Amino acid sequence: MVSTETVARLKTLNNGSDQTLTPIEQARRIAGLAQEKLAEDVVILDMRPACSYTDFFVICTGRNARQTKAIWDEVHERLKHDERSLPTSVAGGPEGRWIVADYLDVVFHVFTPEARDYYRLEELWGDVPSVSVEAASATA
Repeated sequence: MVSTETVARLKTLNNGSDQTLTPIEQARRIAGLAQEKLAEDVVILDMRPACSYTDFFVICTGRNARQTKAIWDEVHERLKHDERSLPTSVAGGPEGRWIVADYLDVVFHVFTPEARDYYRLEELWGDVPSVSVEAASATA
């Protein structure tokens, strides 16, 4: 269930008309933006059966800390500009090994290959379904 607070945060002004992104649309938007910055192994996990604090995880890998920062910067700037959406919290930006941004209904994780291998979120949450990334699109 999408809260009215979340819907209000996701409202955009697009040529004068209000438009909202559902949590799955926001997850696909984030995945698409990450792919545009050449993120690797992009996955969307449907967290709804397993936890109450978010609906989806978007997980991806940058080749190094510099690229993880570039992926995060692109996603952050585009969501801020296009969707008027800001995360409630962000951690890991200065180091760049694991950047995590909480957009309430979507939590975005950007890892270096070593950090992703170490934390293994897909294995930790192995019982949750994944969402097709082919459907991901950077355009809302």
